[in-house]
Amino acid sequence: MQISDILTKERVLCNIKVNSKKTVLQECSKLLVTGTSLNSDDIFKSLVERERLGTTGLGKGIAIPHARVAQSNLTLAAFLQLDEGIDFDAIDKQPVDLFFALMVPENSTNEHLKILAQLAKMFSEDKFCDRLRQTRDVEEKFHLLTKSQPSL
Repeated sequence: MQISDILTKERVLCNIKVNSKKTVLQECSKLLVTGTSLNSDDIFKSLVERERLGTTGLGKGIAIPHARVAQSNLTLAAFLQLDEGIDFDAIDKQPVDLFFALMVPENSTNEHLKILAQLAKMFSEDKFCDRLRQTRDVEEKFHLLTKSQPSL
């Protein structure tokens, strides 16, 4: 599976102004259901439940909120870049401005873990994150996120 299989341009947003963890998770939920018949409230609840288990804030301004969703058999992703980082309880206590949200079907444990591992590797590359932050154009961000990335 490629990132381009789960992420569309319609699910990429830049320059978003939010001031709380709750609000960014709501925005992620809305983006994840774009182009589907899924309910964003269900996705939001799943993301919040996952955050209660422990933060998905990786550090260096990156978070990968993710959840397993019983109501869907789709694996979907969304990407948000905030204007300014917010407190997201990241492991390094630094504000988070880049969010790659992910939802997978409830029974897709192996797929879920493989995708998370690949995303963590991708976002651990400082040059990649710097390039994402430097461009404010959705097309360019989508291209960066989907081009030449190894299979998930």
